[in-house]
Amino acid sequence: MLDAVVAFVVGLLVVSGVVIMLGPRSVWRRLRSLRRPSRVPAVFQVARTGDMVPPALNPKTQRVVVAAARLANWLRLHGHEDVAREIRGAAGRLAGNEPAGLYALQTAMRRIRVVNISDSGSQERLKALVNELRTAVQDRFEQLELLPFRKP
Repeated sequence: MLDAVVAFVVGLLVVSGVVIMLGPRSVWRRLRSLRRPSRVPAVFQVARTGDMVPPALNPKTQRVVVAAARLANWLRLHGHEDVAREIRGAAGRLAGNEPAGLYALQTAMRRIRVVNISDSGSQERLKALVNELRTAVQDRFEQLELLPFRKP
């Protein structure tokens, strides 16, 4: 029994010494922070990060990107890697500097005129994809007022 009383007094002296060293305000702040939070965060809740989201592209710009992707994929599948890579690179520029990307796409489309396909069906598909891209680029050029409008 005497051992229990001595152990209790020693423990009380150690705790009071720690409280005195830390200071009463610091101890009270730490005790308050140990309280149970009022709202328990969900385990599966997604934590919000500070990542920046790129701005959404204009619908006409999206149309240009989709048309460029279709044409680049078709060219890549038919063995024209260099032209397809140039088109993909120009379409990638649209997100950062749209006018420069549009001018690069126009330059790349000039190179496509050199590409000839022996199969007439494939040649027609190539023409359709190029016309789709050319129309989309021209529409976006006119919307940005980078080129003068065509006279009717």
